[in-house]
Amino acid sequence: MDKPKYRVIYADPPWSFNNKKTGGSMNSAAGQKYDVMTLDEMKAMDVASLCDDDCLLVMWHVASQPIEAVELCEAWGFKFSTMTGFVWVKLTSENLLPFFGMGTTRQGSESALIGFKGKMKNLIKCKSVRSVRAAPVGIHSEKPVEFRADIERLCGDVSRLEMFARKSAPGWDVFGNQVDNSIDVGRVA
Repeated sequence: MDKPKYRVIYADPPWSFNNKKTGGSMNSAAGQKYDVMTLDEMKAMDVASLCDDDCLLVMWHVASQPIEAVELCEAWGFKFSTMTGFVWVKLTSENLLPFFGMGTTRQGSESALIGFKGKMKNLIKCKSVRSVRAAPVGIHSEKPVEFRADIERLCGDVSRLEMFARKSAPGWDVFGNQVDNSIDVGRVA
């Protein structure tokens, strides 16, 4: 059976870090919350075979690994466009104040890069979608659902895949070890 072809790939890769335990409780590192992957493991995923001739990638990345994020974008067969396609200004869930994160300077935002295959003009249907959104934090690394809706507005009603998904969403196929009915992405031979 042929793999489906998608016009949008939305990804929140499980980036691995050198620090295995962080934070006051020493259990806030990504690897303490979910399975992580190395850059080489993610590059070996056969994402290119899932893409339509024209396909948009929206991929969250960590500020400490921008070069790795661009490398992954290109390894999956996309042309890099911007590091700040979407920017999430994080707010505390209790009182909606600026979030005090980790890093050399305490990170209060996350960004998603945009890459594309084919022609960008064939992918963008709405030119009024804003890149910056403020929203409260949820569970570790969970992204606000509003970004999914923004992508739907940006590209219209096209075939969409959310990679490394935690929850299923109407109108989206999903890949991830935390969701039911995950598709198989496979590895590059």
